Amino acid sequence: MADHGGLRTLRLDVVRGGGEERVEAVLKALASTTRRRILALLADRLLNVTEIARALGLPVSTANLHVNALEDAGLLLAEHRPASRGLQKVCTRAYDSVVLELPGPERSQESGEVAEVSMPIGAFVDCAAVPSCGLAGELGIIGMLDDPAAFYDPDRVHAQLVWFHQGHLTYRFPNRLPPRAELLSLTVSCEVCSEAPLHHDDWPSDITLWVNGVEVGTWTSPADFGGQRGSLTPEWWESHNSQYGMLKVWRVTAEGSWIDGVPGTGATLAELDVAAARWIDVKIGVKEDATHVGGLNLFGRGFGNYPQDLVLRLRYRQPEPAGRKGTAVVGAVTGTSVAVGREGGSSAGAARAPDGGAGSASTGPEARP
Repeated sequence: MADHGGLRTLRLDVVRGGGEERVEAVLKALASTTRRRILALLADRLLNVTEIARALGLPVSTANLHVNALEDAGLLLAEHRPASRGLQKVCTRAYDSVVLELPGPERSQESGEVAEVSMPIGAFVDCAAVPSCGLAGELGIIGMLDDPAAFYDPDRVHAQLVWFHQGHLTYRFPNRLPPRAELLSLTVSCEVCSEAPLHHDDWPSDITLWVNGVEVGTWTSPADFGGQRGSLTPEWWESHNSQYGMLKVWRVTAEGSWIDGVPGTGATLAELDVAAARWIDVKIGVKEDATHVGGLNLFGRGFGNYPQDLVLRLRYRQPEPAGRKGTAVVGAVTGTSVAVGREGGSSAGAARAPDGGAGSASTGPEARP
């Protein structure tokens, strides 16, 4: 479970965790309209089975069957409390949202460990914003509308929605790649869409992402989505404004770059040179000379449909300790130090800076040479 600002999220991953049995149990439980109504009813209250049955117009026996199914799937919490006659079963829901991460050809083939950093969208270190532009927090507008100076307001760090017609935002992430680790992939994910006056269902915009100054890829957003409220969008934000975006993932490996599996610029991990610095620069924006200059809306965990900020993930593999039995056998068979380094992570293999890293997942960049 992940807790995003009080929002309890169940993340199911067929590949990395949770297992297919758990996924099937949750999906089967949610397939019932009645069970979904029970979860909605229990969003902000504790009710016993009799009260649930009364509120939904169900026989108590039927309500009890649905409650048991939700409890078995882990979607509902129940406990027995003393009542006037014996015990009563009191229920509340366990999660506010469920996210199912589907397997893909890239993810199913990757192994290794993951270092993840979530960056608030207002924590940018550099920017350029051409009106219409602005920032909004959970409680209201930050600074003045259509005023680029608002992007330098100290309260910008609390922004949950940032928008502009053309320009960029640059973020500086701490480099959490452990020393001598082999970087397998780098991904950046965020909720984003075009920026039109109010909102517009046909408003293309070319949104580009750069990592360490290297262009990774451009995604053409089809619209500035509105007309239907985002599930996380605050009530004070008017419905005719931008409401939500699409969750996009830029990914770089040793072979190239992709946006949701579609090839990007072809940039590789070697070009990003992640191991060379204590930080990783991520820039997102709309180029002045783009084919579609349609602006950008970047959503934080408190706006839109996805409870996340700008997320950087590094997937890596730790080197094997030198002198292991497998390494000695390889060296004995091949008779070359290069083979030993390639298989077992000897000093020859560890010296390849572009494949290694600096810093520590536990201590952060302070451990870098």
